[in-house]
Amino acid sequence: MFGNDADLLLSIHRSHASELQADAARDRLARSLPRRHSRSWLSRRQHAARATDARR
Repeated sequence: MFGNDADLLLSIHRSHASELQADAARDRLARSLPRRHSRSWLSRRQHAARATDARR
């Protein structure tokens, strides 16, 4: 498949570079989207506790 070691190394370099570019694009997209806060039972309970503290 590869004629020599240089072709192999170039192929590995190109595939690794494309993976890095894909990772960078995914990270940029993740930073551009608003963060969603997980809605768990504990977070709802803490939110309710803060609301009752504010009323006092």
